[in-house]
This record gives sequence, C-alpha cells and structure tokens, in this order.
Amino acid sequence: MNSSDAREGLVAFLETIRRPDRPVNGIDDSDSLVGSGLIDSLAVLQIVLYLETTHGIDFSEGGFDPADFGSIKEILDLVERRTT
Repeated sequence: MNSSDAREGLVAFLETIRRPDRPVNGIDDSDSLVGSGLIDSLAVLQIVLYLETTHGIDFSEGGFDPADFGSIKEILDLVERRTT
C-alpha cells in the first residue's frame, strides 16, 4: 500500500470515529486529532486496532507511544516505520 492509499484509508476510518460536529477535512495533516476535537483520547485505541487490522502492525510486544497518534501525519509516519 502506498502512502496516498494509506492516507486515504486512514482519513476514511477517522470519518467513522470522529465527533459528528468535527469534519476530518477541516484539519490539516499535522493538526492534533485530540486537540482539534476531532476525536477523544479513547479513539486512539480504535486507531491502534485499525492499524493492526489494516496494516498488520503488531503492538502487543512493544506497545505504542500515544505521541505517535497525535496527527494524521504522525500516524502515517508510524505506519511507514512499522511496515517497511
């Protein structure tokens, strides 16, 4: 999966878990997802599950750093690091 496809899939997923009054297209890739109000901190766990299922990333051994889930860009950087 190339980076454009990964971004498109992530944005589509975020659309399913976002707050109803906060559209994903209203934020930049580097904006804080929680800070912008798009998602709450519990949604990070949903993103972890999405990445495990969609990209085959295994967080069970090494865990994860919540800072890696701060923005669309940071999540895509994590996917790049963990899948190459």
